[in-house]
Amino acid sequence: MTKPRKAHGEKNRQAKTYDHIRKKASDGDAVVMTAMEFKRFVESEGVGKAAEEVDIVTTGTFGAMCSSGAYFNLGHSDPPMKIQRAWMDGIPAYSGLAAVDLYLGATELDESNNMLHGGAHVIEDLVNGKAVRLKATGYGTDCYPLKEIDTYVSLKTMNQAVMMNIRNAYQNYAAAANSSTKTLYTYMGKLLPELGNATYSNAGEISPLLNDPYYRTIGIGSRVFLGGGEGFVVWEGTQFNPGVARTPKGVPKRPAATVSVIGDLNGMTAEFVKGLTFTRYGTSLGVGIGVPIPILDEEMASFCAVTDDKIFTAIFDYSHQKRSRPILAEVSYADLSSGKVDIKGKEVPTSPLSSISKAREITEILKKRILDGSFELTEPVQRLPLDRSLRTLEVRGEKEAMK
Repeated sequence: MTKPRKAHGEKNRQAKTYDHIRKKASDGDAVVMTAMEFKRFVESEGVGKAAEEVDIVTTGTFGAMCSSGAYFNLGHSDPPMKIQRAWMDGIPAYSGLAAVDLYLGATELDESNNMLHGGAHVIEDLVNGKAVRLKATGYGTDCYPLKEIDTYVSLKTMNQAVMMNIRNAYQNYAAAANSSTKTLYTYMGKLLPELGNATYSNAGEISPLLNDPYYRTIGIGSRVFLGGGEGFVVWEGTQFNPGVARTPKGVPKRPAATVSVIGDLNGMTAEFVKGLTFTRYGTSLGVGIGVPIPILDEEMASFCAVTDDKIFTAIFDYSHQKRSRPILAEVSYADLSSGKVDIKGKEVPTSPLSSISKAREITEILKKRILDGSFELTEPVQRLPLDRSLRTLEVRGEKEAMK
């Protein structure tokens, strides 16, 4: 396995600094390109010239991001109430925070497990300017005597309504197929029997973390395009796993890093915040994320020059109901985006779960915002780690769990 080098950028002479690039942007002199424009520029002019002439590259992704949700402060009723259980349009919201703070998860379903309407759809409705029904109960105390409320809330009535996603923007992701004789319904979509199709879920060459494989510029404090508005990277995402095998250029060949992001639901748009339903699986939230990458030096230019034919992933056999599924093939994103791949001599049609067109649209919007001064590049206050490993859940005794 190729281990990431820990000193990326430290010995590489920085031709530019964040302050230098920000000043050029505020003066209207910054050269900003979308990821696709930059790759074409490198192809025609070379990495060296690209590093000298280009200041910022905009990246983007849009797709199902299950580990998403939002927290709300509802304000106090009269008489006050300490919420113990709550439902937003029939979807349970977590209330174990404080009296009137709630968290609604994107994949939460109602008690009937209605997969057509989940937490993600409630979040989309709120972003779309709709009011949602709030029902809540409490056990009653001297300071919070109210035991029940049935009302409507919207973004206009809440004190805070904040998207808080603990795992978004996967750096690469596995593809899926099904070798069994029955159709499977999964978070990778509908998988047809006998290798009838293969699905994948990544924007490939324009996806943020694939353009910054060692997290030199994407870190804690990075300002990002989030759901049509703005947000920030606040921590590494869950299941963060940078130690996977990589290509000679450092690009992970398996699911690797993720980011945790936060942003105000006010200012987001339903165009980039979508409630999704996966047939016979459940709900998820479609989230649009865009990250500007400063071209500090030639190394960053080389990273951002990566193309789909140099990004690889594995197609796993989802018919095996195990944590470690067999690999059917290793393919490039160029193969996947061509519409067909070869799996054991069979031509298998492919389809993306991510929206490449939406991801490209995000790169264009982000470029425009940087150029018109409405989006400011920020430098991370701390880099994401390169030494994390992925642990698993096992049946253990108490002493074993402490080892």
